[in-house]
Amino acid sequence: MGMALDEPGDRDELFDDRDLTYIIEKDLYEKIKPIKVDYVDSYMGAGFDISSNLNMGAMCGSSCSC
Repeated sequence: MGMALDEPGDRDELFDDRDLTYIIEKDLYEKIKPIKVDYVDSYMGAGFDISSNLNMGAMCGSSCSC
């Protein structure tokens, strides 16, 4: 799961949080909600940390960073 700049489509869900608008496909949103997006700045670098109920299996676990 990652982040990208995009325009909303017919199958998308929109929601606002802290002056940002998020767009996510409705079917995917129903499978992974709730979603938590944080900005992390640490000694390893800075970026967005996205976590959800999505089962990533053998990939990177329950959260990914962009």
